[in-house]
Amino acid sequence: MTNQMTLTVPSESSGERLDRFVLASLKDLSRTLIQKLIDENLILVNNKSSKSGYRLKMDDLVFVSMPDLEETKIEPEKIKLDVVFEDNDVIVVNKSQGMVTHPASGVYKGTLVNALLGHCKSSLSGINGVLRPGIVHRLDKETSGLIIACKNDKSHVEIAKQIEERRLKRHYLAIVYGKIIHDKGIVNKPIGRDKVHRHKMTVVSSGRNAITHWKVLKRFEKFTFLECTLETGRTHQIRVHMKSIGHPIAGDITYGKKNDPVNKMMLHAYKLIFTHPRTKKEIKLELDIPERITQFLESQVK
Repeated sequence: MTNQMTLTVPSESSGERLDRFVLASLKDLSRTLIQKLIDENLILVNNKSSKSGYRLKMDDLVFVSMPDLEETKIEPEKIKLDVVFEDNDVIVVNKSQGMVTHPASGVYKGTLVNALLGHCKSSLSGINGVLRPGIVHRLDKETSGLIIACKNDKSHVEIAKQIEERRLKRHYLAIVYGKIIHDKGIVNKPIGRDKVHRHKMTVVSSGRNAITHWKVLKRFEKFTFLECTLETGRTHQIRVHMKSIGHPIAGDITYGKKNDPVNKMMLHAYKLIFTHPRTKKEIKLELDIPERITQFLESQVK
């Protein structure tokens, strides 16, 4: 079952991209959802499939079909969450290392989503589908730290917009191999799927724009302690970017050194700054350095 609506393109929207026109017309939809609907031929122009960048003409008819939300098959679980902030619109948790963010590839238990369903009950946004209720961004399994989830679609759209417009700030602590000489820098390299190893991402000219800022906090003989700030949010971005400049994350078995003696990945999302979707007040959250990182840093002091 689907809900259908028809949009007629006015003269002032002639020449506008299809995706931007739908986004402006249907403000409750996110760019991600609109792209998905276009890809699945659920948004048509004059009953014909079109790409996101199609330039509309006056009096074009844009047909939007919204599938009814499927009942989630992911079971709520009583998993203790380290809740850092929570109200009726959003919840921010300190995700533990080793926890998968959302179900995928046969992993349907023990994820953050299972824990959120157990904690929030039915109060999670549905925009990202039945496998990712409430999820507006993610952290890799072995990355710990702050992650925000949304309790309603309006909040989801607003937080997603902040991420897209680079107004939501995400800061990470990372320990990388090698002694970095410069005090700070920027990695501006596009990231895309590795054509050989499909589970990995890589720097590739045809990839999506990706920008990571880094700053040295402390240097050791064989390692450097960094603060990394995301300007964009691509899959595995910090891990791929640091590898690309010759300083892979310590303990990263996917992008790091073979036979890495560090048995835990040293990457932690420690600070999150965003504008509350309803009150419009700035929310700034910061965590202490996790024990695995402090112990590692102490072990490097001679």
